Amino acid sequence: MTNPVIVKGLTVSFDKKRVLDNLSLELKPGEIVGLIGPSGAGKSTFINSLLGMTKSEAGKITIFDKLIPNRGVMGKIGFMAQSDALFGELTGQQNLEFFGALQGFSKKALLDKLVKAAQTVNLTDQLGKSLASYSGGMKRRLSLAIALQTDAPLILLDEPTVGIDPELRQKIWKELRELVAAGKTILMTTHVMDEAEKCDRVLLLREGNFVAEGSPDEIKAHYEAKSIEEAFIKAGRELEFKKKEK
Repeated sequence: MTNPVIVKGLTVSFDKKRVLDNLSLELKPGEIVGLIGPSGAGKSTFINSLLGMTKSEAGKITIFDKLIPNRGVMGKIGFMAQSDALFGELTGQQNLEFFGALQGFSKKALLDKLVKAAQTVNLTDQLGKSLASYSGGMKRRLSLAIALQTDAPLILLDEPTVGIDPELRQKIWKELRELVAAGKTILMTTHVMDEAEKCDRVLLLREGNFVAEGSPDEIKAHYEAKSIEEAFIKAGRELEFKKKEK
């Protein structure tokens, strides 16, 4: 069986500026991969490319053996965007029901998944309220619940824990670990370096290139760093040094 996600030579440019430069990557079942990098490095562009939302200049992406873009694959992907795509006139539960129905769940199956996802993000008591009463953090939690309830084998999360308190983050990570233990694949972008430490594999993306890839321990050993944050800083300095040498 091939890996669920295979990226080969992905290149994306906007207004003649290279945003992703010949990237290749394979994601395996049962792992959490953290994609980290400074703002503007191309993290969201990479996620959007996997979804077929961004047109590539070169390279190819296959997800579950289907060449992307492919609408049929979308039902196998749980997605949380960096910007919340929610219906403001609906309640939290109605948003969950709407997006869950797109996955083709029966009403009973959807209710079970909805309840569990809402509990994971501590939104159970607010489900009946209109989104107009939700804070920004609550909307992020609802977006995460929508991605988690899909039961999809591939979950893409773009900055999932922004605006979420540390205690709730621990609960969410427990759920993510249960998902990968069941064989699901999770790719998440994050600015939170201690979260990168919790991933099975970390990708450092800078200026459209993967400058390092490996387990947190492997990356720290490579840069002789005590933390992923220190390795991240050293990787940036190394890249700047190489640019000056050219």
